[in-house]
Amino acid sequence: GGTPSLLDESLITNIMAFIRRYFHVEKNAEVTIEANPGTLRHQKLNGYKAAGINRISIGLQSCDDDMLKKLGRIHNFDQFVASYNAARRAGFQNINIDIMSGLPGQTIHTYVDTLSRVIEFGPEHISAYSLSIEEGTPFAKDPQILSELPPEMVDRRMYEITKQLLAAHGYDRYEFSNYAKPGYECRHNIGYWKRVDYLGVGLGASSLIDNVRYSNMRDLYTYLSECENIHDCYMQYPLTEGVTGSAVSSADGTHILVPAVNLHAAAEQTTRNEQMEEFMFLGLRMRDGFYRDEFTQAFGIPIEAVYGDALNHLQQEELLLKREGRIYLTDKGMDLNNYVVAQFML
Repeated sequence: GGTPSLLDESLITNIMAFIRRYFHVEKNAEVTIEANPGTLRHQKLNGYKAAGINRISIGLQSCDDDMLKKLGRIHNFDQFVASYNAARRAGFQNINIDIMSGLPGQTIHTYVDTLSRVIEFGPEHISAYSLSIEEGTPFAKDPQILSELPPEMVDRRMYEITKQLLAAHGYDRYEFSNYAKPGYECRHNIGYWKRVDYLGVGLGASSLIDNVRYSNMRDLYTYLSECENIHDCYMQYPLTEGVTGSAVSSADGTHILVPAVNLHAAAEQTTRNEQMEEFMFLGLRMRDGFYRDEFTQAFGIPIEAVYGDALNHLQQEELLLKREGRIYLTDKGMDLNNYVVAQFML
């Protein structure tokens, strides 16, 4: 949806046909497309619907046009409204809206205005993220932007208001930053948090297959050229004790060989420790956490053998609960998620 001249309905139809031909797709599968406001048109939406897409995620971020300009977004609020209404007219009954807090120049009043307007639209799902300034990004290098970021206490208040206001309007917080009406939790995101294998198709797309992470190249014309000549190849990694997956040993037994294709820009075999870390900090992002038996099934050992001390420590601090075979965070633990995650780094 973000590149309307290239990602049109005919291309989407071809992609969906390819996926159905080579992969098993359940009849009631959730199929999501992400879209930028201002790029959705009636004809395109009908094409998406006909191709089998049944969920749209629209990146609004803010209802404040000045804020959108600071973020470098290509849309304004009126364009979002037009896009949202067009999606409803096309028959989409499962729509997510992305919003952000902690933006440069944002106040509690302007954030609440965005949140309240979004609630009035009645989307089935709302993703509410706090802006994170990553090192090396344009924002991180811009003193003006950095000087306009809300104080930590203001950002914290926005976080609290988000929980309270969305809960009051029937949105269940099923993950740290994601809220849904009953039955509309995002299935593919839950798959990421449960470390289910997933395949990314397209520019820059990421995949996780048998504990190997892939990312595709980002140059469009090189990607299209390589699509004409896809071939299997292998990437070498030093043999790591306990590594699992579909990798095979090299002839001399000192390396593992993982499958790749020429569309990949990078591939990484995750170690056993990395897999356990991911299991913990992704699983605990979800309100319901996970069952301890899931850890045993994944790694062949009880969770207490690896994380017993950390679990007991967090339980004593009232940040984590262990009940009926399930491990999950308390509300306080969710609020201190970064601190909690740090306890599970091996």
